[in-house]
Amino acid sequence: MKQFDIKHFLTVICACAALLVCTLSITACKTEKATAESIAVFVPGVVSGSPVYEMLVSGAEKAVADFNAKNHADGKNAVKCTIIEAGTNQSEWSGKLTALASSGEYTMILSSNPSLPDLVAPLTTQFPNVKFVLMDAFLEGNTSVATVRYNQREQAFMAGYAASLVSASKMEYANAAHKIALVAAQEYPVMNNIILPSYIEGAKAAVPDTEVEFVVVGNWYDASKGMELSEALYNAGTDVILPIAGGAAQGVISAAEKFGFYIAWFDDNGFAKAPGYVISSTTMAQDKMSYEMMTKYLDKSLKFGTAETVGIKEGYISFIEDDPLYISSVPDEVRAVTSKEYALIKNGELLLPSPQ
Repeated sequence: MKQFDIKHFLTVICACAALLVCTLSITACKTEKATAESIAVFVPGVVSGSPVYEMLVSGAEKAVADFNAKNHADGKNAVKCTIIEAGTNQSEWSGKLTALASSGEYTMILSSNPSLPDLVAPLTTQFPNVKFVLMDAFLEGNTSVATVRYNQREQAFMAGYAASLVSASKMEYANAAHKIALVAAQEYPVMNNIILPSYIEGAKAAVPDTEVEFVVVGNWYDASKGMELSEALYNAGTDVILPIAGGAAQGVISAAEKFGFYIAWFDDNGFAKAPGYVISSTTMAQDKMSYEMMTKYLDKSLKFGTAETVGIKEGYISFIEDDPLYISSVPDEVRAVTSKEYALIKNGELLLPSPQ
């Protein structure tokens, strides 16, 4: 009996030791998973061909790379950054965002789109451990969400101002109709309430009798439809078009080069896309903002529950004046008048607050 008891005792001790090692191992794994950052960049669309999302991704990836180089040079517990493209079907965004938040794989989701606050708000109660950082969006008071938006009233105002001056000029493709247009991929609140009205506001400020047309492609990718709409606008006397249409904007470019009219560009520097035809570029420093927001989050200095608006004065909206293609394509007198108006916004003499 004594020999049996000793063997039994040793067996129990070994089993307990094994259980203890296993428990410690599992606890260590759980701790590592909980403390390591894993970030998803949720792209509500596709990256390629979309300046806003290309800048979103590049800024985020650079911030993560810089943070890892500084804090995880050995590769251990390095921050992971995964790019998720949700596609152009907006009806699918909510389900895909919910699946991403519920997966438990990500500590933070970074994205950019004015429609996202409405999609994200209910997720913050369902998944309280996930933080959301949203750009080109506005939501106050939710402690799981940090947002920053760009003053697109200023941006669209300058686009309309420059387009109207060119339309009224004696440039090669300008005509006497004083008619410009905006070709949008789709109608959405920011387009209808801020961008289009501000484009018209800027045009009328420059040349009061300017007529502004507005047409919709119906999606963010149909270049053929973009070209078809642009041809119809051209035939109706339009000589400057602002496309905000994703991949469909390529159709506007093709039509400009084929028929002979001008293009105002939005969000990034577009002069090289069609030299001699692009007469302005009003840009958004999305890559800079993406880098800064991601860096603040990783440094634990980002304030959640806040909503910030930035524009020309802060350096996140710009009207490109120094591009050689702009200087060679647009006459001195047009550039001088445009520059004067831009300076008024930059120094605060002309206030164009973004609508709430």
